[in-house]
Amino acid sequence: MKGLNDGVDGLDEFMEAPIRRYNHKLRLRARALRNGMTKGEVILWQRLKNSQMMGYDFDRQKPVDQFVIDFYCKALSLAIEVDGSVHDSEDAKVYDAARQAKLEGLGIHFLRFRDSDVKNNPNAVCQAIATWINNKRNNTHQTIHSSSEPHSQG
Repeated sequence: MKGLNDGVDGLDEFMEAPIRRYNHKLRLRARALRNGMTKGEVILWQRLKNSQMMGYDFDRQKPVDQFVIDFYCKALSLAIEVDGSVHDSEDAKVYDAARQAKLEGLGIHFLRFRDSDVKNNPNAVCQAIATWINNKRNNTHQTIHSSSEPHSQG
C-alpha cells in the first residue's frame, strides 16, 4: 500500500472512478448554465437529482477538462447531454463530435438526447438511461432501442 505522500498516482487504487481535472475558470460558466437550464434539462434533472436514477449521484453542468457537461455521474464515468436546436448546425455538430471524442479519450461514456425527446417523453429517456446503466453493470453494452434512443453525432 502506498502512503499519502506518494503522489496523486498512488490514490488511483483507492478510487472507484478517476478524478476528473477541469479548468477552474469554467466554474462561473457552469453556474450560469445551471441558472439558465433549458426546459428539457430541468425535466431530466428532476429525475436525476438526489440519486433517483438507480441510486447513482449525478451532477448538473459539471466542468470536466475544458468543457461543461450537462449531467455527469462520476461512478459510471457517464456524461448525459441534452441537445436542443442549437446543436443542429454543421459547425455545432463538428464541435460536439470533437468535444465528445476528447472526453471519451478520458474514459467518459456519452448518452445524447434531443431536448424535444426529454420534454415530450421523459419516461422513455429515463428508461434508456436505466438500460445503459444495467448494460454497464452487466458489462454488455448493447444498442439501446427505444423511441428515445440516444442520438448519435451525424
